[in-house]
Amino acid sequence: MKSSTSPTSFPQPEIGREMKGADVVVECLVREGVDVIFAYPGGASQELHQALARSDKVRVILPRHEQGGSFAAEGYARATGRVGVCMATSGPGATNLVSAIADAYMDSTPMVAITGQVFQKYIGKSAFQETDFFGMTLPIVKHSYLVLNAADLPRIMKEAFVIARTGRPGPVVIDIPKDVQQAKVTPVFPATVEFANPTILHTPRATDEQLNQVLALIAEAKRPVIYAGGGIISAEAHKELTAFAEKTNIPVATTLMGVGAFPETHALSMQWFGMHGTAYGNWAVDQSDLLLCLGARFDDRITGEVSKFAAGAKIVHLDIDASEHNKNKRVHLPIQSEVKHALGRMIELISAARFSPPDTQAWHDQIATWKRDQPFDSSAGFGHSPHILPQEAVSTLYELTKGDAIITTGVGQHQMWAAQFYRFDEPRRYISSLGLGAMGYGYPAAMGAKVACPDKQVIDIDGDGSFVMNIQELATCHIEKIAAKAMILNNQHLGMVVQWEDRFYGSIRGNTILGDATNVGGPDNLGGLYPDFVKIAEGFGVKGRRVHKKSELKEAIQEMLDHDGPYVLDVIVPYTEHVLPMIPAGKTVKDMILK
Repeated sequence: MKSSTSPTSFPQPEIGREMKGADVVVECLVREGVDVIFAYPGGASQELHQALARSDKVRVILPRHEQGGSFAAEGYARATGRVGVCMATSGPGATNLVSAIADAYMDSTPMVAITGQVFQKYIGKSAFQETDFFGMTLPIVKHSYLVLNAADLPRIMKEAFVIARTGRPGPVVIDIPKDVQQAKVTPVFPATVEFANPTILHTPRATDEQLNQVLALIAEAKRPVIYAGGGIISAEAHKELTAFAEKTNIPVATTLMGVGAFPETHALSMQWFGMHGTAYGNWAVDQSDLLLCLGARFDDRITGEVSKFAAGAKIVHLDIDASEHNKNKRVHLPIQSEVKHALGRMIELISAARFSPPDTQAWHDQIATWKRDQPFDSSAGFGHSPHILPQEAVSTLYELTKGDAIITTGVGQHQMWAAQFYRFDEPRRYISSLGLGAMGYGYPAAMGAKVACPDKQVIDIDGDGSFVMNIQELATCHIEKIAAKAMILNNQHLGMVVQWEDRFYGSIRGNTILGDATNVGGPDNLGGLYPDFVKIAEGFGVKGRRVHKKSELKEAIQEMLDHDGPYVLDVIVPYTEHVLPMIPAGKTVKDMILK
């Protein structure tokens, strides 16, 4: 990607004093407003760490694993909308960032990953700790840089942040050889950047003609539905979405990425739909005659059998990324646009034309009936079990926090229960690995979110399988005084895979028991529980508690919330619970499993 500064078009660049390339990188971070970087040192990145040590303007948090640091950078970005920054050395340090880079790409998270690289003279010669990180990350980034000249650093750093946060956000990699870090240079800091590809800085906006087409379709609809995705949150368009839904009287179902984009306690909310989403949300989308897809991408976990998804609906797909149009689902009206502008402008057009929404009372009555007859399990259903149910733990957490917390998750059953039983009325409150589905995401993401929002309660609702993958970040939180909490729904199994085994594989266990298969721990066998998360937490200097009695659940969660520091609450739950509803992979709404 070529780029250049244009003094005739932009403010004059600033010329700095002579400094090392590594110091230039730090100065660029400061100029981009970066206040924290999650960075693990090594030989090829040591110059960068020395430069950070010479500066007091960027907080450096040392994760205990590069993956933990990069997931934390994502949590920071998801909680704030700002660019998260992580850094690692060459070779294995860099490759440990790959999962988070892929995750950021799938979930459109703005992130800059800086990596040290071996000296240029060793590149391509299988040197110690050398990998072609530039090449291996090309499929999972918005852009990659291999910096070969220290004089290019100011421009490249500026470009990287612009690319990461512009349009559809995503990750950018900057790979910097050690000799470039050491080189002396008099940097020229551009005030802005210009790209040879003019679309990079162009913000597409729907025309009034296109938006009036949408309003005309709404006027004719009898069963309209808004399908809102993570693009609403990325564009900071949640207020516009609420106003638009209210003015058109259209019910809203979000994706998991879009959770919080529309208040879930709102009368028009159908919460989220898809494989484990609300039955009524899935039924409404399936039977809609007009589906307005806003900032979403027709992911397979939403559509199931794509040819039968919303088969009777006219579909409008409004997205900033034209490559998503007709990629997974053929639509009737694709519109490339920044969604905040489109929604805001439609609200203006509605007012100017004195637009009245169509009479869809029968449709709303039908949805109300579905909501009444098939809600997510209510708290009244928890009494059938003598044990703490995972759904009950999440519901109790919601009750005690009154919905005012940032929730992160790992990946699995707990991830779905967190979204089902914790209501989200604001964006950036549900932070989870959704496109990639990366286990081990939850606690590092909570760490990053807590750094970003120190005055907020941040709780990782996790599974024992996911939590143990990055359990070492308890040390980071203890040393750095980051009060990220973890509530583990501990069922001693890889719960979601077990659920599939139970439903589709005759309950044959294919390496899904996490402890001793001859002595499986659980609420009825506390002696078989493995590992002891409370002792592990204490070993890291973190407060921990185990709870298995219903009578102690609320008090234990309150203790976690009140604790001034990181905390691990190990909630022992049965492994026999399944996440329902469930639309089996590749199936349709008609195949939905309700019990």
